Amino acid sequence: MTARELDAAGITDARLRSAYTRCRHLNARHGKTYFLATRLLPVDRRSAVHALYGFARWADDIVDDLAAELTPEERDRALTRLDRQLDEGLRDGRSDEPVVQAVADTARRYAIDPVLFHDFMASMRSDLHVTRYPTYADLRTYMHGSAAVIGLQMLPVLGTVVPRAEAEPHAAALGVAFQLTNFLRDVGEDLDRGRVYLPEDLLAAHGVDRQLLQWSRDSGATDPRIRAAFEEAAQLTRGVYREAEPGLDMLDRRVRPCMRTAFTLYGGILDAVAEDDYRVLHGRSVVPRRRRAAVALTALAGIVGARARARVTRTPAGVRPRAAAPVTASGPGTDAGREVRPR
Repeated sequence: MTARELDAAGITDARLRSAYTRCRHLNARHGKTYFLATRLLPVDRRSAVHALYGFARWADDIVDDLAAELTPEERDRALTRLDRQLDEGLRDGRSDEPVVQAVADTARRYAIDPVLFHDFMASMRSDLHVTRYPTYADLRTYMHGSAAVIGLQMLPVLGTVVPRAEAEPHAAALGVAFQLTNFLRDVGEDLDRGRVYLPEDLLAAHGVDRQLLQWSRDSGATDPRIRAAFEEAAQLTRGVYREAEPGLDMLDRRVRPCMRTAFTLYGGILDAVAEDDYRVLHGRSVVPRRRRAAVALTALAGIVGARARARVTRTPAGVRPRAAAPVTASGPGTDAGREVRPR
């Protein structure tokens, strides 16, 4: 976390600044695509976004870090400890765990519903014993806690120009779209962990089961049935992106370039998977660095233009400075269109 970002967010306590910096490092290490997009946010919002994603990465590492070589029982105890720390942090606003300290402070500043964090932890815990999802409906139930709630946590931070309840279904869908993209891209790595996040009924419609996936992963061989199943999974995911897209224009204008960049880059992962002929069991498909940079530069140009328009209003008498529009949000406890300032 840069000093400029922390200063802009009004985070002055040294211990809290260190906690937010820890979250930023987690986000930078694990989420290159989204970290790049986050740098396009207004400077005062970035620390909160890093706290939310840093905490999610922290919990996910407990569940999925293959290098840690923890037993399921040890992972369960670690999650239980984190859940207790989270509960205490959300209640008291303090924690000895830096990542929890930062996310609890963000939840307080933006009045984020604690239920969203507890739903997230419930899905993380299910990863310790659930290894398959018979139907897409079963998978969506899991993704409510693992992905949809992330979008809902983000919404108060980003701000909206419509009543928050109107934007919430699209924010939830965007979280799900991002995670479905990860599930397809990482299907081989997840199989190594003993889990398959693609619905069994979708796979079975193409004659694919776990045994066939494992054979392909182990042998390096391909099978047209697997390709067809993965292609359908990609089309399913694109449908969720279409559900999410209308919500982009419901966000505060200053954050739209960031979120549209994330939307485009994550959608680009699906393009990369297709370009690799759906060989995701044998390697991770990535958006080329040059393409990521081009998307980011386009967004940056849009930000510069938007800020210039916000600063200056042309009148017959000449050029007159104008203050940027205030952040607005609405939802429980707020009035639509009322100015909302970080606490």
